[in-house]
Amino acid sequence: MIQTIAAKPERAPLYLELAREIQELVEQGTLRPGHRLPSVRRMALQRDVSISTVIQAYTVLENRSVLEARPQSGFYIRPQLVGQALEPRMAKPMAKPSYVGENDLTAEMLALCADPDFVQFGAACPHHTLFPTRKLARLVGSVCRNDPAMLGRYAMNWAYDPLTREIARRYLQCGAPLSHDELVITIGCAEAINLSLRAVTKPGDTVAVETPAYFGFLETIQSLNLRVLEIPTESRTGLCLDAFQDALAHNDVKALIVMPSFQNPLGSCMPDEKKAKLYELLQQHDVPAIEDDIYGDLHFGERRPKPLKAWDTDGRVLLCSSFGKTLAPSLRVGWCAPGRYLERLRRLKFTNTLGTPVILQKTVSDFLRNGGYDHHLRSIRRAYHNQLHVVSQAVLRYFPEGTRLSRPQGGFILWIEMPPRVDAVKLQRDAAKQRICAAPGPLFSVKDRYRNCLRMNCGLPWNDVIEQSLRTLGELAKNQLAA
Repeated sequence: MIQTIAAKPERAPLYLELAREIQELVEQGTLRPGHRLPSVRRMALQRDVSISTVIQAYTVLENRSVLEARPQSGFYIRPQLVGQALEPRMAKPMAKPSYVGENDLTAEMLALCADPDFVQFGAACPHHTLFPTRKLARLVGSVCRNDPAMLGRYAMNWAYDPLTREIARRYLQCGAPLSHDELVITIGCAEAINLSLRAVTKPGDTVAVETPAYFGFLETIQSLNLRVLEIPTESRTGLCLDAFQDALAHNDVKALIVMPSFQNPLGSCMPDEKKAKLYELLQQHDVPAIEDDIYGDLHFGERRPKPLKAWDTDGRVLLCSSFGKTLAPSLRVGWCAPGRYLERLRRLKFTNTLGTPVILQKTVSDFLRNGGYDHHLRSIRRAYHNQLHVVSQAVLRYFPEGTRLSRPQGGFILWIEMPPRVDAVKLQRDAAKQRICAAPGPLFSVKDRYRNCLRMNCGLPWNDVIEQSLRTLGELAKNQLAA
């Protein structure tokens, strides 16, 4: 009797084995988004294979969207899609305008955000290691040494000319031509928003805002004794134009505060055609718009989104921003391009703070011209993109089933909608006992909405402490559902 010898299974080609091993390391979390793989030559030496084998393996992983090749830089782990989680639901329209009132929760959160011993998911402040602090420190010293007399002069000026020229040049590149002499330099974006509101409203007026709304806007509106009207906002494409049009038809809206590019807290980005339609609505109803563009430079795509100001033909858009999220929060250098309200805003700036320190303006200006700002922006955008991804994946792992996530294409803010029975305020207070700070949803509305939502700061370098803190938040949320 002749015995048949079973054929041995064929071994996979070396390049496929190498590709499989790398992909397994990615799936296990050993290799994380943004991680740079060894060069082709180094990998070939490490694995004792040919260069062509490594090239084939990397090509397979590129086709599977596991790797991305960056010209003159190498191969990097690509951020993966966030599971199958649904996105947050859009809120219902607000029936009528309302005064904001004082919010004790805001004061409670600000106190936690100021405590360096807390894991800071609550404040929209990236970690200091992401900023070029050493280079800026040297620049500040150089500016002071070269012109120490600056320290003995008041900054009674609207702007430092070289800085406004740099800002105007950068806006020209993204399709929003500005004249440098129409810019007013402010103490951060917060002052720019404050001055803009004062320029276009008086106490008792109604201001429309996107909802959920950045709580800093609500605090500013409250301080000026204005009323707020919350407009539903979609987590991908921004302000709901139908709801805004209806609000304009039934209310005497005096101004709109809007963040078309990576809105805080949703991260939404308004498409160009939607911005054009929004501007048409503003013209039809003769309403000015205060545009907060602070996250505009933090896009993950190839092109920076155009600000709404790019469609401004009659000066009704007051464009506000700062370098607080991209370069140096503590320098507090912001700006406003107020269009037809320029003279009014200049007078308000004078009565508010006289001027913005020239030493700080010159420091930023020198960095923009000679400090490698564009290279820094590319680096910080990659960091924010990667960190948004890993935090999103951790939330899906640790938070209750049914949790919804925003999917920002820029910035570093994540909006989380948990199951309805989770109380985010209680969750935050329980988390504070573990030295964890997150921003509960009711902060972002005057109507106690978003009780089951959190805003998360993802501008923190990923490490075991961050992961454990997210696990703790998830367990605390699950405990509420089990009670």
